[in-house]
Amino acid sequence: MVKIITKILIANRGEIAVRVIRSAHDMGINTVSIYSDVDAQSPHVLLAREAVGIGGSTSAESYLDIDKIIKACKISGADAIHPGYGFLSENAGFAARCESEGIIFIGPSAQSIQIMGDKLSAKKKVKEFGVPLVPGIDFAISDLQKAIKIAEKITYPVMIKASAGGGGKGMRIVEDSSHFDEEMKRAMSEAKNSFGSDLVFIEKFIEAPKHIEVQIVGDHHGNYAALFERDCSIQRRNQKVIEEAPCALLTAEKREEIQDLAIKVARSCDYSGAGTVEFIADDQFNFYFLEMNTRLQVEHPVTEEITGIDLVKEQINIAMGEKLSINNESLTILGHSIEVRIYAEDPANHFLPDAGTLTTYKVPKGPGVRVDDGFEQGMTIPIQYDPMIAKLITHGSDREEARRRMIRAIDEYKISGIETTLGFCKFTLQHPEFVSGNYTTSFVKKHFSPEQLKEHLNKEEQIAASIAVLTFLKGQSEKQEIKPKSDHHKSSAWRNRLRK
Repeated sequence: MVKIITKILIANRGEIAVRVIRSAHDMGINTVSIYSDVDAQSPHVLLAREAVGIGGSTSAESYLDIDKIIKACKISGADAIHPGYGFLSENAGFAARCESEGIIFIGPSAQSIQIMGDKLSAKKKVKEFGVPLVPGIDFAISDLQKAIKIAEKITYPVMIKASAGGGGKGMRIVEDSSHFDEEMKRAMSEAKNSFGSDLVFIEKFIEAPKHIEVQIVGDHHGNYAALFERDCSIQRRNQKVIEEAPCALLTAEKREEIQDLAIKVARSCDYSGAGTVEFIADDQFNFYFLEMNTRLQVEHPVTEEITGIDLVKEQINIAMGEKLSINNESLTILGHSIEVRIYAEDPANHFLPDAGTLTTYKVPKGPGVRVDDGFEQGMTIPIQYDPMIAKLITHGSDREEARRRMIRAIDEYKISGIETTLGFCKFTLQHPEFVSGNYTTSFVKKHFSPEQLKEHLNKEEQIAASIAVLTFLKGQSEKQEIKPKSDHHKSSAWRNRLRK
């Protein structure tokens, strides 16, 4: 049964709210923005047809307050909610609340979110469908002594992970037994603070893997499609910074294999909507299930660029009960796309968040360049929320064209008033290991340091200064060579005409 959506409330902020609003408007659907006190003048508020203030400044007081969001939805008369990513997008309770209130949740069912939201229940489910897992335990643990014995059995290095979360939080790599006690306590503490549960599990740490994920969509009629893969191996603090699609090193056979595995994962939880299945791959491209994100990913634009599919529109159509408009047979890879995340962080100071005002903010333009952002010049980057300012995406006929376009676009992107990750991204894109496609999740650890970045930026500044001096001298030389002609007669002629 098809349900017609006429008005969508976007339960989010920033660039993803802007992104959803634009696709909804393209479909002729009205939109409602919500905003905290901090975001009253943000672009997503001004772009929507309506806006409802929900007060507060912190996430807990605003975008994580389910009661406030449901109330805003009823006040505005919206019949659907799009959660974006982050905040409540993977909250099973929120999805269930929407359903009980008669509001269409543009995403998977609460049950699917719950299954995949807990890493251990997810591992058990996908295991039933023959999806390979990283060696480790499939139960939660908080007893330190038991955990030590398990780690010794798995053999070091091991990874301690929060059972209830993701995004790099509650995650610790332990190289040997001497650090296990300390890292276990840190992981549990961070898991408790981030997700409300200190339960963790332990698995073998596969050194220097590739982090490869598959974008899938599924409808309510049992149809699924895999929209190829993304390589998300450039990370800092276990969080992605640069993504590209497709993976430069995947063969056609391996691509088909990982897509089949991703669809098996989706079937294991009866998934509907857009979602992402994440894998790690060893140096032989053996794939191991990592987790499933039951929402739209930050990096979804690179998939859109190589498929021509608007994933937000797909989400909305699926939520209305329509069948998928695509299948694996109809999809082809159209060139190559790269995305860099622009964070208000200082890479030269260990990527610490930076706050301030965007005194200069000019985005790049031109062929194959896309900017998804939620800020404008003069705005202040709030300390209350995630420090991501924008996503810069390029597309090319092949990987090298997309890479060169990205370097050009980074050079054209003008931001002052805060430190950003743009310099780090350019450093990475020009590094031989990235150019080759052979980079792994250990790239930052192996090849990057604040000192290297400073040296790289200094060279860039010296080159720019040299070019400026040469351009100036050339201009001066040309001025001396050209002798201006007298326009005395021309001027006299004009004066004579005016007198007449």
